[in-house]
Amino acid sequence: MKLSSRISRLSESLTIAISTKAKELKASGKDVLIFSAGEPDFDTPDAVKDAVKDAMDKGCGKYTPVAGTLDVINAVRAKLERDNGLKYTQKQIITNVGAKQSIFEALQCLIDAGDEVIIPAPYWVSYPEIVRYCGGKPVFINTNESTNFKLSAQALKDAITPNTKVLMLNSVGNPCGGVYTKAELEAIAKVLENTQIIVLSDEIYEKLSYESEFVATASINDDMFRRTVTINGLSKCAAMPGWRFGYAASASNELISAMQKLQSQSTANIASIVQAGAIPALLGKCDDYVEYMKKEYIKRRDYAVDAINKIDKLSVIKPGGAFYLFINCSLVEKDSMKFCKRMLDEALVACVPGVGFGMDGYFRFSFACELENIKEGIKRIENFIANY
Repeated sequence: MKLSSRISRLSESLTIAISTKAKELKASGKDVLIFSAGEPDFDTPDAVKDAVKDAMDKGCGKYTPVAGTLDVINAVRAKLERDNGLKYTQKQIITNVGAKQSIFEALQCLIDAGDEVIIPAPYWVSYPEIVRYCGGKPVFINTNESTNFKLSAQALKDAITPNTKVLMLNSVGNPCGGVYTKAELEAIAKVLENTQIIVLSDEIYEKLSYESEFVATASINDDMFRRTVTINGLSKCAAMPGWRFGYAASASNELISAMQKLQSQSTANIASIVQAGAIPALLGKCDDYVEYMKKEYIKRRDYAVDAINKIDKLSVIKPGGAFYLFINCSLVEKDSMKFCKRMLDEALVACVPGVGFGMDGYFRFSFACELENIKEGIKRIENFIANY
């Protein structure tokens, strides 16, 4: 069967591929420790489960509007105003099957062939894949440890061309856990003044910012509010990855209407029970649970950072948020794919090679698992390095 040239632009998600292989090895009886997954190890909060049970008892089996029920749209609006100081109308919000679909739809509606999308590296693995699928051109800006892997205003200014259409920002970041400060976002906003560049701000790890106050990109000033598409969801901060609830908010009614049109010809509405379950999380009724998760993540992060930095030829910067370490292994092996394949085969430790995030010589280690597993995993990594 001859497939379209369009689908040939896509590669399989590296994070999913590594996790799938690790799970297959584990299912075959191998004692594999999996640090490749990008999902919380905590269960979904009871408030969410109870809301779904209540909705099912009342009856919720019908189609809903494509963008979501009025109740869930208003819950998203309330969340954005309460947490981020952002005010949107009902027509400026759309809910969908996770933040990934929000990004996919937004880029499909914004990008024409040849349009450039600036992506700071390291980046989430799906950003360039989606851009290429849409016919756009990813333009990478390499960051480094000196800036905690965050984009500088000067680097952004140097990368802008007449073809630049979109800037992808990710705060709190994956895979590095960087959190942009208000001053850093203001500097970026200054560069974007008097341009038509749209900012896609992926804020899915927003509530997992540990020491720094999270600042929403769209909250910087009126100009940034008008040009920013805020992408968020509940997979990470409400421990709901399998529920698939995401949303996009934009001051552009035209963009949200276009995304709604696209979604009406694909998934249409997301599951009605998922919408019902999302409401208490959006209204802040799970925030105490989020704080509990944060405290546990901080304990794990602090242990893991200290332990990794004691291993000869490995180093890691303490992330300001999310639940990953982006570990520098370049003194051991610059080819991160080779390194991670050997580590999985020989040490039975699954991590994601940095090349998938646009930066070789590093690997991503998720600490979204029990501390005992982290201790055992790091012990295996240490032995693996000693015999590399």
